[in-house]
Amino acid sequence: LEKAAEARRTRAEIKELLRTGTITFGEVLTRAETESMIGGLKLKSVLESLPGLGKIKTKRLLESLEIDGSRRLRGLGDRQRQALMTELG
Repeated sequence: LEKAAEARRTRAEIKELLRTGTITFGEVLTRAETESMIGGLKLKSVLESLPGLGKIKTKRLLESLEIDGSRRLRGLGDRQRQALMTELG
């Protein structure tokens, strides 16, 4: 239970840092490669946390890049990562 609570806290912290602009999407992707708790975040929820992207824009972005919104950060392929980085700057 403690491990699950820690994971939830970490994930909530990452989303908040994204919302405030303290860290970038690229930094989150980089950390997801080495940190399993961040790697477990769903792509859709991370994108929705970014300033300027809500549910609708996130849905359209994922559809245009042909990426399933239920993917987790650690499950993204190299091309998908590159496409997201290109779109999000």
